[in-house]
Amino acid sequence: MPNTILFEKLAPLLDGDVLTDDATRKTYSQDASIFEITPQVVIYPKHTKDVQTIIRFVQEYKKEFPKLSVTARSAGTDMSGGPLNDSIILDFTKYINKITELGATQATVEPGCYYRDFEKTVGTFGSMLPSYTASKELCTVGGMVANNSGGEKTIKFGKTERYVQKLKVVFTDGNVYDISPLTKSELEIKTQHATFEGNLYKAILTLIHTNESALKKAKPNVSKNSAGYALWDIWDEKTQTFDLCKLITGSQGTLGIITEITFSLVPIEKYSNVVAVFMPSLENLGDIVRDIVALKPDSFESYDDYSMKLAVRFFFDFFKYLGFIETIKLGFRFLPETKMILTGGIPKLTLLVEFAGNSEKEIQRQLENIAFIARTHELKSHIARNSKEAEKYWKIRRESFNMLRKHMTGKRTAPFIDDLIVRPEHMASFLPKLQALLKEYNLTYTIAGHAGDGNFHIIPLMDLALLETRDIILELSKKVYDLIHLYNGSITAEHNDGIIRTPFLSQMFGADVCELFKQTKEIFDPLYILNPRKKVGGTFDDIKKFIRTGNN
Repeated sequence: MPNTILFEKLAPLLDGDVLTDDATRKTYSQDASIFEITPQVVIYPKHTKDVQTIIRFVQEYKKEFPKLSVTARSAGTDMSGGPLNDSIILDFTKYINKITELGATQATVEPGCYYRDFEKTVGTFGSMLPSYTASKELCTVGGMVANNSGGEKTIKFGKTERYVQKLKVVFTDGNVYDISPLTKSELEIKTQHATFEGNLYKAILTLIHTNESALKKAKPNVSKNSAGYALWDIWDEKTQTFDLCKLITGSQGTLGIITEITFSLVPIEKYSNVVAVFMPSLENLGDIVRDIVALKPDSFESYDDYSMKLAVRFFFDFFKYLGFIETIKLGFRFLPETKMILTGGIPKLTLLVEFAGNSEKEIQRQLENIAFIARTHELKSHIARNSKEAEKYWKIRRESFNMLRKHMTGKRTAPFIDDLIVRPEHMASFLPKLQALLKEYNLTYTIAGHAGDGNFHIIPLMDLALLETRDIILELSKKVYDLIHLYNGSITAEHNDGIIRTPFLSQMFGADVCELFKQTKEIFDPLYILNPRKKVGGTFDDIKKFIRTGNN
């Protein structure tokens, strides 16, 4: 039960809403992960001042109530359990959700703003934030920063970290700070002050310089990573720049609470189109990925045969997105693939390669180059005739996870090895070994992801009501992460650690580097009031304890 006396003290101090009813608490007990944790209270802060008041309140009462803590949350699309907590949840989507400044190259926005709204608004300037995720119709920009998200355009444009220019962050002293890149001289000025901020900068600077060699070695040898704290990215030796934004982005709200983000934007290119390459097996996957990546596509995605089967089985789900007429048209657009499937079977893997630019002729030339590469590998391909036809492939890629979540009975989607990454040249060797591990447990699963950078999302179907499911999740995770370690990959490229991967960080980084993560946490948050059990302090018992007991 919620500590009503405690929160009755807090409510009059705030302009926002404080809710302790069972229905609200139940709603916030879940995200898109396999976990369920019921909070004591849900608060909709009205402005940054409310966030500061809450942090100071928690600091004041932490000694009396040791389990008191604060977790920031927005859309709840996280698949790692990142925004779940048994104390205070702050939801930013109700009030702290505005775009406050906007231009063609830069925009300032509050964390509760949905990406779909942000996309439409910045699109009026002919611009976009290109690190959007497959859940871009559901997620918020704050969640994207918290997880350091990436998506289908990451291969060309990089992850969210590349676009975060400035942050406003409430640290655990209850004050709000402007965080942006600092020159060496600006950093020296910061560290001279005997304040919370000055001591923080001094301590982090000392930590990364003292452990420079270990951190350099620890940085995963892949194009993107959201595991651990990105201590290796704070100091840029080449530009002599110190940037705490690189650390706070991807920290899942464990170091401070973000109340405002300034993003850089990129121009929307006028034209785009895709070519689909159909692979009957995974043989030579590494070779064809290498050849395609050399042409520098804007997107290079993939989905497996089970995703295609889901699209066929639950085809009428598309009505809710497209309406009756457009859905029927979509069906007709799949006629070429239907003929191919009838004659040769469903491809084991479909590769989607997109090019964008301001010249339709140049895009068509590049797509034809991909088709030629496919033929040299004795593979079939299909160039979309227009953007409407291209959309059919993106619908399958983006919607397979949601289709699984909605339609499976007796089992549910279980994202726990959902975001692994190895270098693309290792995929042909790595994927068969991964599938052999999955086969040991007789799991039904989908594979989708970003073939161009070797990042795959494995989503099994499991019965969470069975006690042995907990053992399978832990056993299989360890085996898969051992395999990833052999290939010098990362256990999470963009979905982050949360509850599900935090206990495995020592397996990936080793005890010494995880100790540096712990020291980082304690520099920012010595009382552990911010989003506990994520990045630091999470255990395997937490995974077992908080897994849902049913398939709802």
